[in-house]
Amino acid sequence: MTIKLYDTMAREKRDFAPADPSRVTMYVCGPTVYNHAHIGNFRPVVVFDVLFRLLRHVYGEDAVVYARNVTDVDDKINAKATAEGVAIKVITERYLAAYHQDADALLALRPTLEPKATEHMGPIVEMIGQLVDNGSAYAAEGHVLFDTQAFADYGQLSGRDLDDMIAGARVEVAPYKRHPADFVLWKPSKENEPEWDSPWGAGRPGWHIECSAMIDKALGRTIDIHGGGIDLTFPHHENELAQSRCAHDQPVLANYWLHNGFLDMSGEKMSKSLGNVIIPHELLKTTPGEVIRWALLSGHYRQPLDWTPELVEQSKKALDRLYGALRRAKTVEAGESEPSDEVLTALSDDLNTPLAVSGFFELSSAIERAVTAGDEPAIAANKGRLLASAGVLGFLQADPDAWFEGDADDDLKAKVEDLLKRRVEARTAKDWTAADAIRAELDGLGVVVMDGPAGATWRMKD
Repeated sequence: MTIKLYDTMAREKRDFAPADPSRVTMYVCGPTVYNHAHIGNFRPVVVFDVLFRLLRHVYGEDAVVYARNVTDVDDKINAKATAEGVAIKVITERYLAAYHQDADALLALRPTLEPKATEHMGPIVEMIGQLVDNGSAYAAEGHVLFDTQAFADYGQLSGRDLDDMIAGARVEVAPYKRHPADFVLWKPSKENEPEWDSPWGAGRPGWHIECSAMIDKALGRTIDIHGGGIDLTFPHHENELAQSRCAHDQPVLANYWLHNGFLDMSGEKMSKSLGNVIIPHELLKTTPGEVIRWALLSGHYRQPLDWTPELVEQSKKALDRLYGALRRAKTVEAGESEPSDEVLTALSDDLNTPLAVSGFFELSSAIERAVTAGDEPAIAANKGRLLASAGVLGFLQADPDAWFEGDADDDLKAKVEDLLKRRVEARTAKDWTAADAIRAELDGLGVVVMDGPAGATWRMKD
């Protein structure tokens, strides 16, 4: 199977060919842990989780090394720690734990490696020293800055010339810069802020250099895939590429650059200032993580995604339909199966998740037909293929009964099953008055009845 991925650098889809199929490397920019991550932060989490799963399916689970960094030193972290009167580690450990909890709830696999900036100060200082020594960086007033004029390919990734990039970005104006686009590699810490020793004075690194140093130490000089949100293309990824190539005089940092599109809120950009930010840590109290995951993967990853209440509702209904088929087939063991060719073909075409999940419904319909016909071999075969196919995207991993019944206790479950049985008897006898009365009683218990070709199933109301 050939995987095609859209490479931001090449501006086209390319056949994916890892440098070493026995060690496929992927790096994705991770969280800055100073607060709960918002829903837009989790789009790359689930997108690159799908790619991680696909690569593991194709090359083997042990052959894929996925690193996602943690930025645990930053102005916002410092401000939060100062406000609470605690060390930055208290803040970063609290919000990293919350990030893990939320990502786990969205059914994202943990990355192979999770390097932290504070644990890589030695490699960071070493890389900055290499850049200074070879003339790619310079020291000025306690800072060390990358000299963008020393790198002829600067701007290659974002595809814009230097003047346009400066005009479209927030560029810090400082008198010690040789050029407005030059960016900080090392800077002095403010009073009472954490600091580390360096040849240029005590301080801490700039944001961009940490990723370059961690890629080098965790994965190597050149990696297969570098991913992140489209907003990171410039300046973050552009700067990573420049400093990594200059530090080691190498022609390539990543052979493929992948970027996911923005997530909007009901047609407008998500912004804390607008008060329209959705926090999964709160949303998960009322919405299953698998529903959030489905919603985030419902559009192609490179396109903008409009987050609306309707999208969440549609995602829940889609999963209800799939889990409903599995529930009606629960007495038949799933057969051993590979994912369907249709699902794998869709994913292999630049992670076309909307097309991939459409294939789930063909399989669920086949299960429903087989249940109606009492064809157990067909039930087993289609159930196995559905579960294998969904597994590549991280779906349908819950018990179907638990999906619908939630926290219902055994007494309530028994009562509901008895009412459903009596409703079937009433409908068979065409006693519609009795059937309607039973349905009203179920509604009063907070139960939603779902009639299907293979019979009725139920779930607790949201």
